[in-house]
Amino acid sequence: MNKPLHRHLLAWAAVAALAGLAAPAQAQSAADGKRPSQRAAKAKAPAAKPKAPAAAAPAAAAAAVPAAAASAPAAAPSPADYIVAVVNTEPITNNEVRARVARALREMGERGMVPPPAATLRKEMLERLISERAQLQYARELGLTVDDATLEQAELSIARQNQLATVPELYRRIEQEGISVKDFRADVRNQVLLSRLREREIEPRIRVTDADVDAYIREQTGAQTAVPEVNLAMILVEVPENASADEVARLQKRADEAAEKARAGEDFAKLAAEYSDANNRGRDGGVLGLHPLDKYPELFVKSTQGVRVGGIVGPVRSPAGFHILKVLERKINRDLPEVKIPLTHVRGITLKVGPTQSVQVARDRLADIKRRIESGQATFEQLARQYSQDDGAATGGDLGWVPPGQFVPQLERVVGNLDAGQISDPVVTPAGVQLVQVEGRREQVLTSAQQRQLARNVLREKKAEEAFDTWSKEVRGRAYVEYREPPQ
Repeated sequence: MNKPLHRHLLAWAAVAALAGLAAPAQAQSAADGKRPSQRAAKAKAPAAKPKAPAAAAPAAAAAAVPAAAASAPAAAPSPADYIVAVVNTEPITNNEVRARVARALREMGERGMVPPPAATLRKEMLERLISERAQLQYARELGLTVDDATLEQAELSIARQNQLATVPELYRRIEQEGISVKDFRADVRNQVLLSRLREREIEPRIRVTDADVDAYIREQTGAQTAVPEVNLAMILVEVPENASADEVARLQKRADEAAEKARAGEDFAKLAAEYSDANNRGRDGGVLGLHPLDKYPELFVKSTQGVRVGGIVGPVRSPAGFHILKVLERKINRDLPEVKIPLTHVRGITLKVGPTQSVQVARDRLADIKRRIESGQATFEQLARQYSQDDGAATGGDLGWVPPGQFVPQLERVVGNLDAGQISDPVVTPAGVQLVQVEGRREQVLTSAQQRQLARNVLREKKAEEAFDTWSKEVRGRAYVEYREPPQ
């Protein structure tokens, strides 16, 4: 017996990717269940970045899945169907709301969430449908379209995500669920159109600056993440204690002469060797080195504040004498405190479930495989190459070193509870039935650049959600909405 296809249609990453977008959070978690190696890119650089802000927003979650695919009973209007709202001139029916409610309940059940009261959930789904309908109308006003080639590519991606080789196979499964192919294709087209619209409208609104990243890291760690540093070169014309006024005037004239030559472009290092009375007599070119501002005398910091790199300052007077300063370099030191993340080396074997292999049969086969490994008849790697029904078979099931939170919840809990060398019992996931082995655990120190990239990704997603929320309210506010009978 076939598994319900509509459950797997939550893996909407392919459609979003066609428009250059990231998948919705709900869709991503389902897509990750295809096999252990398909992990959510929570901490990756913007190969996994949320380029589609709308997809990250809660209000867009319902729009990420074709409405017709939400539940079979909604495929054809029932005699009790009626209009619950009109958006500009387009109606929304009670059956459309019921379909969205059914899908929301199914998603919450899969996540172990307690659903809100029925009336509250119906109202929320209606508002999501109104928002989506207004966005689709806006997209068409802008002249955005989805051509047949893009639609066909989206359908092929969905088919492959659902472990189907061809689009005709996808159509047959859809029809078995009581959903018309025509409705399904219309919904896919709408979702690609919405993705393109949201990318066009939201992307320009997202800006994550270095200052934003610095502030976020300070907030999370309490670290001082942006320390200004400066490298100065100095010529010192020393003034002896108790020097007479004439002696001071002569020495100041010498300092003025050195400063004028430096401003005229003469080599500062040569001038330091000629004029400086510093400890090494300027033989090092007068270079003082790159240091945080608080490591330099306050006189030097104030004198060079705002001076561009290459600029000359002075002579400035201190108790030691007259100083001519050159700004050689400025930088912001963004080194961060050491941060470690745990990594786990995992192998996996996946058996798919379908008409030729039930969940129980797959469980029994993997239990036998586990017994063979533990008895020493074969290694996990050997049996993964022989039996695993996913891409990991080619590598002996090796999924590499993975950080926490990278597997679907069913596997995440199991992997977290295994000791090194231990093999799990068979685990049922959206990909089928899986067996995993933990080969080892270790910690990895993140570089400052990696920490900053993680912070940037988090901020980008947060700003994307905020931008989408604002934009969707703007679109909703421009639409004429007439409420009719409440949904049931």
